[in-house]
Amino acid sequence: MSPEREAIAQYWRTAICDIKPGSIAFRGYPIQSLIGRLSFCGMIWLLLRGELASDDQAALLEAAMVASVDHGPHAPGIAIARMAVTTGLPLNGAIASAVNTLDDVHGGAGEQAIELFEDVLARSHSVDLEGAARAAITTWMQDRSKYLPGFGHRFHPVDPRVEPLLGRVDIQVTKGVIQGRYAAAARSVCAALAAMKGKQVPMNVDGVTAVIFAELGFAPPLARGLFCISRSVGILAHAWEQTGRGERNKGPIPRDFSYAYVGPSLRDLPEPQGGTP
Repeated sequence: MSPEREAIAQYWRTAICDIKPGSIAFRGYPIQSLIGRLSFCGMIWLLLRGELASDDQAALLEAAMVASVDHGPHAPGIAIARMAVTTGLPLNGAIASAVNTLDDVHGGAGEQAIELFEDVLARSHSVDLEGAARAAITTWMQDRSKYLPGFGHRFHPVDPRVEPLLGRVDIQVTKGVIQGRYAAAARSVCAALAAMKGKQVPMNVDGVTAVIFAELGFAPPLARGLFCISRSVGILAHAWEQTGRGERNKGPIPRDFSYAYVGPSLRDLPEPQGGTP
């Protein structure tokens, strides 16, 4: 094979999958050996990490993925999925429209929380953990946002998803499956934030799933990617329901859809200066 053709043949180089006539393998494992033996979260781990997860690792990842599947029609991505099918988009279009909204404001908090926790851990080499958390919080609020990713919730005084997930984290720390460094950083942020604000600002689901993803060794951008996979389940369910096959609500938003207009009252356009053109 000429160097030019070899370069073309190797343009797409991958260690993820190997496809040949009659053969499909992922990371070296034939697909027929994975079907029925590997969970979906186990498959996610294999493709992203290159090796099989232990049962404890896969279970912890699955707990985080289950916790983030949906948060109701008022969540922007879910609302957009339902809106999309009313315009005639099929399910794939609705899912794509919704996932494309999972950006920094709605979907990026997990990635950002890991970055915050990593800053805390880096600072903890020279000061105690809570002092490191205070410094990291101050820097974050000065340089990035007054809102701290992974903490507080506009809807829940206490996010009901946090305690059961943190409990599972603590169990895996005890078993030696994970180190617990990110969990300690997150708890130090909680304590420092309460001291700085004079009130409790509890961790939310983005914060606790960020702890899990980081403890399991996933890079910060993958926290966003994993959230997209998880939330896509709720997106699909709501889009399917909105088609009318799940409920009798197919079609565009009703004409009497409630909204609040706060602009000026009806007014006349001023006459142009110099008379009618």
